[in-house]
Amino acid sequence: MTAKTILITGATSGIGLALFELYVARGDKVIACGRNAQQLNKISEKAHQVCQFDVNQPNQIQQQLNNIDKLDVVIFNAGDCQYIDDVKHFEATKFAHIISTNLTSLGWLLEAILPKVKTNGQLVFVSSSATILPFPRSEAYGASKAGMDYLANSLRLDLAAENIDVTLVHPGFVKTPLTDKNDFNMPFLITSDQAAKKILKGVNKRQKYLHFPKRLTLLLKLFSFLPSSIWQKLMTNNNKSKGLNT
Repeated sequence: MTAKTILITGATSGIGLALFELYVARGDKVIACGRNAQQLNKISEKAHQVCQFDVNQPNQIQQQLNNIDKLDVVIFNAGDCQYIDDVKHFEATKFAHIISTNLTSLGWLLEAILPKVKTNGQLVFVSSSATILPFPRSEAYGASKAGMDYLANSLRLDLAAENIDVTLVHPGFVKTPLTDKNDFNMPFLITSDQAAKKILKGVNKRQKYLHFPKRLTLLLKLFSFLPSSIWQKLMTNNNKSKGLNT
């Protein structure tokens, strides 16, 4: 198999780091992007290139990605999750931060990266199964990921003429530094390595849509077909349901 050039954002932890290790082991040239200089330094010897930037800083993005190679696959994986804990005292600053980090930043990344994606290349958006149904406290996180979904699906239409495929990923609960902060039960929790292997397999097949673990995602899809009054009651009556960071 010919080595590919893969760019991964959020490559220093969780799913991004697991994907980095899988692609490196396969012999691909991986450009690891992240905010944490110390963590990037740890993986720099394995990486084809490292790019340190904060996704909320467009100037840093442009500067770091200006001289990268032509790309076969780009995996948009960087993100953050914070919950709106007191909805009557809505935290606009927190909301804006999550929208910027998870959604607005994709515009700056696409501006810098899309011209470098080869014909027959592929974009991969790591979103969340939180977009299947609305969850308590997830106004910011869910809205940002729903926006990512629409962006990915719209890009798929416009990039077809460029022979660039788009893959949208809906993971369920994955054990990462983000989910380690969750204070609620996470059913069907899987490891970052398990999630990365599923993503790699789906990306290799150039699938348009991936969702896993199906025990969770299919259940959420089933609930989504119920009348809203039913699943809303289930959500609001469950005192343990405090959000969904996947």
